[in-house]
Amino acid sequence: MHRIGSALLPRRGFLAGALAVPALWPAATRAQAAWPDRPVRLVVPFGAGGAIDTLSRTFAQRFPEVANGQTLVVENRAGAGGTIAGQSVARERPDGSVLMMADIGANAIGKELNPNLSYDPPTSFTPVIHLVNLPAVLMAHPSVTANSVEEVIAQAKARPDGFTYSSAGNGNGSHLFMALFLSMAGIRMVHVPYRSGAEMVTALVRGDAQFGFPTVSSGIGQIRAGNAKALAIGTTGGTPALPGVPAVSSVLPGFECAVWHGVVAPPGMDPALVRRVNEVFGKIAAMPEVQQAVFNTQAGVMVGGSPEDFASHIRREVARWTPIIREGGIRVE
Repeated sequence: MHRIGSALLPRRGFLAGALAVPALWPAATRAQAAWPDRPVRLVVPFGAGGAIDTLSRTFAQRFPEVANGQTLVVENRAGAGGTIAGQSVARERPDGSVLMMADIGANAIGKELNPNLSYDPPTSFTPVIHLVNLPAVLMAHPSVTANSVEEVIAQAKARPDGFTYSSAGNGNGSHLFMALFLSMAGIRMVHVPYRSGAEMVTALVRGDAQFGFPTVSSGIGQIRAGNAKALAIGTTGGTPALPGVPAVSSVLPGFECAVWHGVVAPPGMDPALVRRVNEVFGKIAAMPEVQQAVFNTQAGVMVGGSPEDFASHIRREVARWTPIIREGGIRVE
């Protein structure tokens, strides 16, 4: 994983790759450098106002500065856990006119969650760039007497099925994160799915569920207000947004979870064009003000890197979550 600062991303992330016909390379390079020569549509697989939509609009604001003055038009296409958008983008021409803000369901594990899905997410897109990781936090209602991961595990083992946890829906990241936690800890809790991150946090604050594993940005307001407790962070090393809150991995080595987003294109995009799109989004991601805005609004950490880095990340996510999905019998149909 390659985190980025104020400098440009590693050269291998932008300049590697060549056309199949070397004699045409100079002309092809000039053509790809002209991208974009018209407005570009960025399809977001969820509705307006969520983390992925906010991230997309942050990039859209700065897009003309590094993209020949062209605009990035954010198009929200929600439904079926993001797979309606995924199915649509997978059928578009790979000419750079339509891109997608990637999500784990629509672009990685959707077929495992729904065997009837009409496309195969890991093979139906061209990975372009991994943009951001959004850390998640294990939260508890104030009535829960456990104040650490060790105490949660001990109490859950003493009371099998005695606790409930909320999620933002079957197959959502918040569901998968808790399923991974329960599996690694060897404990059980009753799952209560809701329709969004906001609803799952509200349910926890009301006491309808004792635990939840939302993104930090979804839960931090209620944590700071004292309406919920932050027990542990899903990413190794914690997060500056919640200083002093330990990582789950300090108790369960190897535990790691975060919501991730990036840019993918329809399948079959020319490698030279992929590099150009990677370069444009990488330049925006490297802007200090963009990094600060993403951290301030979502506690997000920019990642960056090459198309190959992002492709490898998606393959790892598929391999990591598939056994958890099968073990938990998690389905979205």
